Amino acid sequence: MLYKVMAYLIKPDIWLGAFFSFAFPFGVSRVFHWLERGSRGNSRWLGINPKEKAQKSFIKQEISQPSSIPFTAELNHNLQAMKEIIGHNSDVLFRQFKAGPLKWNAAVVYVDGLVDKMALVEQVIKPLMQDQGILNPQNINVNALNNSIMDSVVCCAEVKEVLSLDDCVHEVLSGNAALFMEGTANVFILGLTEGKERAIEEPLTEAVVRGPRDGFVENLRSSTVLLRRRIKDPGFTIINYTVGRRSRTNLSLMYIRGLTNPELVKEVQERVERIDIDVILESGEIEQLIEDNVLSPFPQAQNTERPDRVVSALMQGRVVLMTDGTPFALIVPVTFNILMTSPEDYYERWLPASLIRILRTGAAFIALFLPALYIALISYNHGLIPAKLVISIAAGREGVPFPSIIEALIMEVTLELLREAGLRLPKPIGQAVGIVGGLVIGQAAVQAAIVSPIMVIVVALTAISSFAFPQYGAGIAVRILRFAMMISAAVLGLYGIILFYILITVHLVKLKSFGVYYMSPFTPLLPKDWKDSFIRLPTRILKRRPEMNKAQDRTRQ
Repeated sequence: MLYKVMAYLIKPDIWLGAFFSFAFPFGVSRVFHWLERGSRGNSRWLGINPKEKAQKSFIKQEISQPSSIPFTAELNHNLQAMKEIIGHNSDVLFRQFKAGPLKWNAAVVYVDGLVDKMALVEQVIKPLMQDQGILNPQNINVNALNNSIMDSVVCCAEVKEVLSLDDCVHEVLSGNAALFMEGTANVFILGLTEGKERAIEEPLTEAVVRGPRDGFVENLRSSTVLLRRRIKDPGFTIINYTVGRRSRTNLSLMYIRGLTNPELVKEVQERVERIDIDVILESGEIEQLIEDNVLSPFPQAQNTERPDRVVSALMQGRVVLMTDGTPFALIVPVTFNILMTSPEDYYERWLPASLIRILRTGAAFIALFLPALYIALISYNHGLIPAKLVISIAAGREGVPFPSIIEALIMEVTLELLREAGLRLPKPIGQAVGIVGGLVIGQAAVQAAIVSPIMVIVVALTAISSFAFPQYGAGIAVRILRFAMMISAAVLGLYGIILFYILITVHLVKLKSFGVYYMSPFTPLLPKDWKDSFIRLPTRILKRRPEMNKAQDRTRQ
């Protein structure tokens, strides 16, 4: 008996199976955990001294930003300081003129193309040059001069004062005009930004059958106006930040005061304030700099162009980040359940909305598992396929020289290439390339006996299912994991599919987005939030906000 046990234990396939069932998943999880700790900014793990890192960051900021030099009462000195910083630019204009009966020296500095010249002349330069009574030469002093300009001469709707050189340079490069006057160290910033921007139109990436047709634009203030029109709550708060040492991009953090959890707001603020980079061009860069786990394929912030989706998120107690120069807003925290919902789920009645959600969930499983199941059943587990279907598949695969994994990879890579080509080409041509290319290549591959007809059907159904994701980022994550799932199926069959599915599940259960578990409300269990998960119950039943957001005011109706 002992001899049989020893003979059984020394079989290599037993130890190989044990390795793949325990050691391999455990080792992968430990490696990812180790890399995740290092990616969160552990300076010692990277071999960097924290003090040296802070010193380098300070040096970068000192080099890239103009010094905080206060202005003086001498106009020429102030203009010379401005010219040393931005005077080499041909589009930065310096307009000097005489103001008032005193013929005081004055100057306006602005960027050509960013400032409305007509408004600058009519509201600033002309009133100052033609003034005959307000800027009186008798008993004039600095305070009187500043008050007269602010209150009685300049007709701009937005005027503020700055005292330092770097603040003035930032305002000028942001599209405002700067007014300098002899005898005062205060510089007046005039809000005369020219309003040339893209028209508000329906977002192309988030089309809906029923719902609003407007979307955000690249101008930050125009986008926040769309939210102000929908939210009349005085608690709607917008906090402005400037990110990027060189680009100095405007960023707005938005939440509902008295509703959103203050700890969530504080956490988002701290992550935004820790951003140390020279250029920010799009909100996607912000997302990558503030996310919890950089190694996860799943998005940890929701992006959208739709104002109605942002308003809904704010009313649930979530936080929104918007960046100037892009129409995409970031919403945090996010869960996998949120990524599978569409705005029109709440505009339709609950029965069709629930049915569509169930179809989306089924499409997600098809997009992830179908090619891997085909590979596993064809390569290892033939006995699980009905006899008639086996005969049909065998007849279709007759003459195909490649194993099922190579066959599937050829078709999947071809599909991804067609998808990418269709996105990059002009819209009419891209659609034609996607449709015609898929039909022609699929038919030619079958006739050339490179792939089987059933493989074409599997890939086509997988592609259609991957288009059912409401969020593009979630669809990309599933597409990435599909290739890993196919390789697991080719190595271990159905056992490999189950093993890889367990790894994905463990990762999703551990993953967090700003303190909220990614698989909420299922892990941890929040049964009250199940009313709006895979199915959506009638609106009159959804009386409370989701518990996972820990909103201060949880009552909706």
